[in-house]
Amino acid sequence: MPTNKDFGSRAHHLSQVRGPLCAGIDPHGALLQHWGLDDDLAGAERFAMTIVEATAGSCAFIKPQSAFYERFGSGGVALLERVIAESRKAGALVILDVKRGDIGSTMAAYAQAYLDPASPLAVDAITVSPFLGTGSLQPAFDLANAHGKGLFVLARTSNPEGKQVQMAKRRDGKSVAQGIIDEVNEHNGDAEPMGSFGIVMGATIGACASEGEARLRESTYGITHTTVRQRDTAHDLSQFNGPILVPGMGAQGGRPSDLPRVLGAATNFAIPSYSRQIAQPGPAVASIRSAVEALQEECRAAMGE
Repeated sequence: MPTNKDFGSRAHHLSQVRGPLCAGIDPHGALLQHWGLDDDLAGAERFAMTIVEATAGSCAFIKPQSAFYERFGSGGVALLERVIAESRKAGALVILDVKRGDIGSTMAAYAQAYLDPASPLAVDAITVSPFLGTGSLQPAFDLANAHGKGLFVLARTSNPEGKQVQMAKRRDGKSVAQGIIDEVNEHNGDAEPMGSFGIVMGATIGACASEGEARLRESTYGITHTTVRQRDTAHDLSQFNGPILVPGMGAQGGRPSDLPRVLGAATNFAIPSYSRQIAQPGPAVASIRSAVEALQEECRAAMGE
């Protein structure tokens, strides 16, 4: 079981021991079909618990996407509770991908649902959305501090549509994404070895945006591109002192070699997240484990570990 230290310390230690990779457990209908399972609660349970068995004892981070469980109603939420419990029992840190964001008492209730140790859905960290202003997330920051939990705030996401909002310029000249990065980092201060409050930065952005976005568009929409686009990012992570969740890896087009180009000096804080690429070799547990081991080594090499 994870210790009672703050999330940043636990995440840093466990990534050093097990590697930086985050295993997503997303019972997507297409993946269930790929495994020969029905797209129902029983199929989702077989899928999710198989991946827990294959990854939770060796990966530092497990990331269930809540929506893929919620779609099955109360039974799906109960399955999510089991995935969380079994993953934490195996020593992994659980990052629940819920992207919550609201104001006042509603945000406080969301925080209590996932960050209060007394909750059946309690995890080590959650993803949150700052669209209502980073300050609206204060109840989550407060509860996370109280219980040694973490947050990952959406900053620059892997979907191409995100650029329209995230790269818009504020009155101070910063992009919206950079403003979020800086505001989140204020909560980390000089924490050692790193703070508990992170950001979400998609793998398909950065200096390799033209290639990465082309891969993303091709895998998602079937659109191919050959035109080299002008670099579309201007984020500065040189002072950032927290974990960086990096989705968009694998099936969405991101590669381990993209990490230094996207994150620069903050590459060592990366938590590269894979879901489909881990699940596709299944349902054999040994095949999933082999895929995880190979990806873990690729990520370590790219991050200079």
